[in-house]
Amino acid sequence: MVKGTLFYEGKAKKLFRTNDSAVVWAEYLNQATALNGVKKDQINGKGELNNQITAYVFDFLKTKGINNHFIKRVSSTEQLIQSLAIIPLEVVVRNVAAGSFSKRLGIAEGKILDQPIIEFYYKDDSLDDPMVIDAHITYLGLASDQELEQLRQLALKINQALKELFDSIEIVLIDFKVEFGRQKDGTILLADEISPDTCRLWDKKTNEHLDKDIYRRDLGDIVPVYQEVLNRLEKRGK
Repeated sequence: MVKGTLFYEGKAKKLFRTNDSAVVWAEYLNQATALNGVKKDQINGKGELNNQITAYVFDFLKTKGINNHFIKRVSSTEQLIQSLAIIPLEVVVRNVAAGSFSKRLGIAEGKILDQPIIEFYYKDDSLDDPMVIDAHITYLGLASDQELEQLRQLALKINQALKELFDSIEIVLIDFKVEFGRQKDGTILLADEISPDTCRLWDKKTNEHLDKDIYRRDLGDIVPVYQEVLNRLEKRGK
């Protein structure tokens, strides 16, 4: 596989074309951002950790029958992924009240929700990624009613698998964000990444943060925290 030209650079990764049009070369960056990019810092080692954690989690999800775009890791910070047309929606699943959910609704952080709550956000930096409802999504032509139902079912299936995975390493899955993309035939696959950047993870015994809230809230260095998550996953095995 030959790494080609850069065609996308986001907050957390760069994407390159390859000599196979069906395959994309992803490079994870040592960059941390928060508040839709208002806060930004270079953090050595972060890209390597997110690459490894995402690779582990996506491989695990495949064992649970959840197809995704991950192919394989090719270096400490790089991986090969399937080329998809990304649906410009962030799908957020919440198991425990935290973050913006708590602020919006006045619910104390840490309150366990009766059932998972799914929210959709329109991926548009110029609009600060606003929350949207089904009618907004179909009006904008982002996804059909049938696809939205499929996204909900996939998100719940991913949630169940991730809760199982993190519970096995003494971590509570508070909430997480996922993205999806379409193959040429319209098949929807899980895409992007799953890491402490995209999940809220609390230690089961201490409730200590093991995620990007460490950076968002200026609580310390995220590298040892992300390393702890990776260490627990690797100790668990696949």
